[in-house]
Amino acid sequence: MNILTIDTATPAVTAGVVHRAEDGAVRTLAERVTLDARAHAEQLTPNVLGAVSDAGITVAELDAVVVGCGPGPFTGLRVGMASAAAFGHALGVPVHGVCSLDAIGVHTDGDVLVVTDARRREVYWARYRDGVRIDGPAVNAPADVAPEPSAAVAGSPDHAALFALPRRDVVYPTPAGLVLAVGDWDAPQPLVPLYLRRPDAKPSAAVRK
Repeated sequence: MNILTIDTATPAVTAGVVHRAEDGAVRTLAERVTLDARAHAEQLTPNVLGAVSDAGITVAELDAVVVGCGPGPFTGLRVGMASAAAFGHALGVPVHGVCSLDAIGVHTDGDVLVVTDARRREVYWARYRDGVRIDGPAVNAPADVAPEPSAAVAGSPDHAALFALPRRDVVYPTPAGLVLAVGDWDAPQPLVPLYLRRPDAKPSAAVRK
């Protein structure tokens, strides 16, 4: 099957097309990535259309959509998840949501800590053992995330550097990682964003009244 992948949980506005064989093997056919935390809305659709064109197929040949559901900032997640739902509805194909950290952690082996930027001087994090999540996701200040028992760290380079661990070279969710993170292809679940905390914006007193 041909799968459209979308992730906007990090500064990487990622769209890709991945072919998944019957035996579960995956092959990335195309990938478009824009590194800009403020350009999710502007860059996602061009990246999707560019990836589909680069893959040498049409949107009518897509069989499913996989989208990263975070954890990530509110605005970025809304853009990616709403777009994935819209593509799925328009094409009449299932949409699968996955944890964006899993799309990084699935590429690792051994005990690995995956971290991404949560802003407010915090990180989103999860722990993996041989590519399988064993703890998290959660959001904390880096000082409150113990490096142990992880033997390495992956994810956002600036935030991975805050941990005294060897660094793995997977820094953002990949199209193949998103596909590999899907747990059940037969039963798509409702898309649920992993915000992990309340939004920055708060209604004014006048609005609350």
